[in-house]
Amino acid sequence: MLDIEKLRNVSCNRASKRKELGLTENDFFILSVGALNQNKNHEVIIKAIALLKNSKIHYYIAIGNKEEYLKKLANELNVHLIGYREDIPELLMSADLFVFPSYREGLSVALMEAMAVGLPCVVSNIRGNVDLIQEGMGGFLCTPQSVNVFSRNIKKIVDDRKLRMKMSVYNLNRVKKFDLEKIKTMMCQIYFENNEW
Repeated sequence: MLDIEKLRNVSCNRASKRKELGLTENDFFILSVGALNQNKNHEVIIKAIALLKNSKIHYYIAIGNKEEYLKKLANELNVHLIGYREDIPELLMSADLFVFPSYREGLSVALMEAMAVGLPCVVSNIRGNVDLIQEGMGGFLCTPQSVNVFSRNIKKIVDDRKLRMKMSVYNLNRVKKFDLEKIKTMMCQIYFENNEW
């Protein structure tokens, strides 16, 4: 469940937030939210971005117990380990693409938040993600281990503004079915209106 209204009411100056992160409006900001552990699989995105050889792409991820390994892997790429943040909604609103390459997830709130601000998403083809992202509509589903598939799908979104806009609109509408108020209403109907007490 997600409180979409609360998320959408967050005030964010996109240009200021991007400037704070060292980004220009011409840079392409890819964001992942989550701990740096083996399950989150950030390395596949780092390798996928490396294949694109595009200096305008910047990938932002959190700091965790794999920080040194990922720093070494990222080397001279525009990969930024930005640690624990309390401004996730603002980061999402300032990003151009959300990536979520985990090996295992439930129904991810982080992914729903990305959808709720209208981000296209490139995610692993696993349970939870497939319940949220429709292939080719709100983003792309990728085999978690496939650097080439992630790279190809990231490139499609980087290169095609119209596709980004289409996916944005789709995700804004799709995520509404997971809104907290809608779920509460459904639960009340299931547990109270359909039962005789």
